Amino acid sequence: MTPGEGLSETERCVRPEQIEILSVAIDRVDFPATLALIDLWVMQHRAAAANGRPRLPVRQICTVNPEFVMDARRNPDFAAALQRADLRVPDGVGILWAARLLGSPLKERVTGSDGIYYIAQRAAERGWRVYFLGAAPGVAEQTAEQLRALYPGLQVAGTFAGSPAEDLWPEIASRLAEAEPDILFVAYGHPNQDLWIDRHRAALPAAVALGIGGAFDFVSGVAVRAPLWMRRLGIEWLHRFVRQPWRWRRMLKLPMFAALILQQWAHLRWLNRTCR
Repeated sequence: MTPGEGLSETERCVRPEQIEILSVAIDRVDFPATLALIDLWVMQHRAAAANGRPRLPVRQICTVNPEFVMDARRNPDFAAALQRADLRVPDGVGILWAARLLGSPLKERVTGSDGIYYIAQRAAERGWRVYFLGAAPGVAEQTAEQLRALYPGLQVAGTFAGSPAEDLWPEIASRLAEAEPDILFVAYGHPNQDLWIDRHRAALPAAVALGIGGAFDFVSGVAVRAPLWMRRLGIEWLHRFVRQPWRWRRMLKLPMFAALILQQWAHLRWLNRTCR
């Protein structure tokens, strides 16, 4: 599907521009623009149900960081899932750095770890039903409790650890059909969560589904997020590496990503000089 295809006139008006980083499309959005699109999608989903029209397919949001980009280069299935996603938000300071270096700066990071709070707050204000799926047993429940305490009135449609394994899909599908959520948070980790949503999106009853990574662990207190000063400096990855040194193999993707971006930047400079 090409950008803009199948969108309503209202949606085209709020649909953000896109940039490409190493062949991965990323939407030029900040948190307010992301929430505005979620508002629209939930409204459309509810309107279709209220008027007896066929259920609209779930809208998928992916939080793209350099690891996503590198994995998309190696995994055609994941690259295709990213392409089919309805919104690819810029998560990760490396994405902002690359966009700025290549001459297409982005506004801000739109992270799942922050986004879960913004979306939960908006859900409490709008009366959206939210479902928490994934993480270790009990963590989704703790996450729901913490967010309900922060945002009174938050309607928790359900919680379930589950698994991205296909043999558990019938049970998850039954639970979701009964819960009828507007928003589905999926915490199965990258890339499993994004592939799982893409694989089942035709059957998911929610208006919006997004992979949320380790956000459940942070909200519930199972894991400690980097201090605010580290996040502002763009070195949250260092905090995670210190606390989870087993991630070193995944961290190797970061210098590889940087090298490819610098190579592309040098090529663009060379083209600019030769075309003058």
